[in-house]
Amino acid sequence: MATQREFFYRRLHSLLGVIPIGVFLVQHLVVNHFAVYGEESFNKAAGVMYGLPFRIVLETVVIYLPILFHAILGVYIVFVSRNNVKNYGYFRNWMFYLQRISGIITLVFIAWHVWETRIQIGLGNEELNYSLMESILTNPFMFWFYTIGVLSTTFHFANGLWSFLVSWGIIQSPRSQKITTYATLIVFLAISYVGVRTLIQFAYGV
Repeated sequence: MATQREFFYRRLHSLLGVIPIGVFLVQHLVVNHFAVYGEESFNKAAGVMYGLPFRIVLETVVIYLPILFHAILGVYIVFVSRNNVKNYGYFRNWMFYLQRISGIITLVFIAWHVWETRIQIGLGNEELNYSLMESILTNPFMFWFYTIGVLSTTFHFANGLWSFLVSWGIIQSPRSQKITTYATLIVFLAISYVGVRTLIQFAYGV
């Protein structure tokens, strides 16, 4: 019974990493990317998202609770899981190792990002606008902290997408798994570009 329950939790953990967390990640990066087109474009896009009906309920149910579950179980997996050299090759075992490391980095990054944005906005200390992110990212240390955090998050999602497709039996043959490796690499590079390009815009205005 305990084994079946753990199997269910791990499946749910994998699913939540893609839907809704992964979907939210991509949407969040795309909205932030409007900064590239100017301060007004970003403020307008962010304002639309912030003004959604039942925003707090949606954020809690669709974002915060799934992330909390995914994070707690993810930390547990980091400490109990071991590389599987029998079923997967050298490359995939390294990817699994990096997945655990990136998960911890991503957790720290998200916690800090939420603290200095969403929570500060909720407390009335800040406003959701271009100037908020500009003031954060013009600090060189914070720029590199965010850059590492974004790259860690996008890697964790892209590599986790591969694991999700395998664990749910969507890709099974060695050929399909190899093709999906290249596909998820493209996903990683694409969303990483969107994220880092946005950070550069906030930090340097270029």
